Amino acid sequence: MNHTPALSLAKLRDQLVDQIAAGRALPGSVERAMRTVARDQHLPGLDPAKAYTDEAVSIKDNPGGPLPLSLASVPSIVAMMLAQLDAQPGDRVLEVGAGTGYNAALLAEIVGRDGKVTTVDIDSDVALHARAALNRTGYEDVTVIERDGLLGAPENAPYDRMIATVGLWDVPHTWWEQLAEGGRLVLPLRWRGQTRSVALIRRGDTLVCEGMELCGFVPIIGQDGERTAELADKTIRLHYDQDQQVDSGLLRDVFATPLVEVQSQARVGSEEPFDGIWLRATVTDDTVCRLEVTSEALETGVRRPAIPVRSPALVAGGSLAYLILEREDADPERPWRLGAAGYGPDGLHLARKLAEHIDAWSAARDAVPALTIRPAGADRDGLSEGRVIVKSESVLALSV
Repeated sequence: MNHTPALSLAKLRDQLVDQIAAGRALPGSVERAMRTVARDQHLPGLDPAKAYTDEAVSIKDNPGGPLPLSLASVPSIVAMMLAQLDAQPGDRVLEVGAGTGYNAALLAEIVGRDGKVTTVDIDSDVALHARAALNRTGYEDVTVIERDGLLGAPENAPYDRMIATVGLWDVPHTWWEQLAEGGRLVLPLRWRGQTRSVALIRRGDTLVCEGMELCGFVPIIGQDGERTAELADKTIRLHYDQDQQVDSGLLRDVFATPLVEVQSQARVGSEEPFDGIWLRATVTDDTVCRLEVTSEALETGVRRPAIPVRSPALVAGGSLAYLILEREDADPERPWRLGAAGYGPDGLHLARKLAEHIDAWSAARDAVPALTIRPAGADRDGLSEGRVIVKSESVLALSV
């Protein structure tokens, strides 16, 4: 049982929001909601002090896999996505992924009494947890539905705002039917192995992106557009999309070939992000994938990627190249030089190509590609100007 005084909990809550607001500008409505809603009440049994740290909390484990079935998201990511959503008083909002009910409570605060929040979750335990927490904290008007989130909630549509708190590989066709013209959809969308929280505005049969941020979420149940190839005695995994031409048989012995390295001109500081390389590369290159290298592979001498569990890689035939870091103390402010490691007969070519992607990113580090999305089967006029990625239910177009 929680015996922490309410005033102390409010102080902890304010300290967390102060920390988040120091890192990014928050809309007033989002900040007020986060200072009002008691996150600890949505995480019963957890030390309240931990409830007010900027960390994710697992609420249901997954016996069949490494990722939990449901998480209470990192509060700063919650704030970031709510800022992207830009919900207004009186809005009708659909949330996919009920979680603890905390995000739905924040949305209810933002849209007010004249608005309406509906949240859906495929897991009965999670939906029950959310319902109980919302009732306990005074948000009985939020509708909680146990349902496959890919179906949405047509009974309360159309929605002015829709938000997904689970990772999506594709935009379900049902969501198009439920989002109002001019409505805003925010979802963690995955392509070429990386996930971005994208804010999309509906303009007829087109979703136009108005911003994207790096994020990571538990994937939604029911979408299976990503494939995995296990290499080097299953100590290395390559993750790629179903439309990409990857032959795992050709890559079986790729890490037994000689290593080549190519350095770019780009340097970064120890706390400086470089994830934009991955994003920018997807605009011009269809060979971008995600490489996951285990500690066992590193112990056998495989070149360490920039981030072993998730680094961008280029794959063609029986060759690949991936992002690496090399420390050079000549520049104390930016001691890390970015480069590429290549394996296979075309490893040097791919490493040089990746180094070019790195240098292109470095020349405009804050540049964000344009993204538009249309339903599968819709007219593609105007999409040919960018890199087109075909998914099962939608088509993405990226351009610089």
